[in-house]
Parts: sequence; C-alpha cells; structure tokens
Amino acid sequence: MAARGGERTRRRLSTGERREQLLAVGARLFSESPYDEVWIEQVAEIAGVSRGLLYHYFPTKRNFFAAVVERESERMLRMTAAVPGVPAREQLDANLDAFLAYVEEHAHGYRAFHRADASGDQAVRKVYQRALAAQERQILAALAADPEFGRPAAERPELRLAVRGWLAFTTAVCLEWLRGSDLTRQQVRDLCARSLLGILAP
Repeated sequence: MAARGGERTRRRLSTGERREQLLAVGARLFSESPYDEVWIEQVAEIAGVSRGLLYHYFPTKRNFFAAVVERESERMLRMTAAVPGVPAREQLDANLDAFLAYVEEHAHGYRAFHRADASGDQAVRKVYQRALAAQERQILAALAADPEFGRPAAERPELRLAVRGWLAFTTAVCLEWLRGSDLTRQQVRDLCARSLLGILAP
C-alpha cells in the first residue's frame, strides 16, 4: 500500500547500520564541542532514537566516545596499510593521498578522533594513545620491511621517536588545513611526504 499524502515509510535499520548512524552523529558532535559539553540526549535526539536504545549500544558516554575514536582509528589504519613488496617510498604519496581524502571526507570523525587526547577522561585518552601507537607500529613495520630503510631503521633507535613526532606534525598540518588553509591536497601531501623523508635521511 502506498504511503498517504506526505507520509514516509521508515526503513528499519539493522544493528550494524544503527550503530554506524549513532557513531556518525557522535563524530560530528564531538568534533564541534569538547567532550564534557556533548550529552547523550543530543545524540539520541539527532539520531531519532530513544536514550534507552542508545544505551543499549553504548552503556556510557565514555564507551560511546571510545567507540567513535576506535572507528576512526580503524579507518585510518585500513586506508594507509602497507602493500607487501612495494617500496615504502613508492607507497608514501599514494597512502598520503588516501589519508588526506579521508581527512576531507570525514572531517568530523578526524577532528573527533584528535579531541580524545584533551577529553580529560583517562580511559578515553588510553584508547586514543593505543590508536596512535598502532599507526606508529604500522609505519615502522613498513619501513623495516623495505630494503632501502630496513637496516638503517634497525640501527637508529631514535627513529621510533622521530616517527611519533612526524605523526604529531601531520596531525597539526591536517587540522590547520581543515580550518581553511589555502594549500591544496597535493601541497599538503608533498609537505608531509618531504617531512617524513627528511626524518629518514641518514
């Protein structure tokens, strides 16, 4: 039977779709406001669900924000995963292009991810720090597997700290870019690539 004058049929969301919807709403709210100023009631109202349903998926606000952070971390790790057998130098531009496309297309999630460190909640900060450590390990593993960088990397114990610093640099550049920098995506990519290659230079 067709819907009557102006009525819209509402499709029931699956568990996965509903969870994704709630996380998307959370990413937007957490990107726009500090952790303490985001209320679960806001999320439920925007998503058009009851508070009870939201708490069914995420028992506390801490659980909810941690899930937002983990979701964005997993996206970034998948997007920048190394391709076995391909030199790291060749992958760098492609991975940065993919990463910057993600930053543009999921700006709310990216901002929300990096707000976690200032949330004031130690449990949430630990989730964020684990996510950064996973990014760091991914980069170091790609370098270690590359003939050009593998041996030098093993002989330079300071490289781990340098990669951590590069991640902080790239974060600062991307957040500033999202605020309205005049740089194009290619210019941001080249800036970040030159920075990492400069770190890797003996």
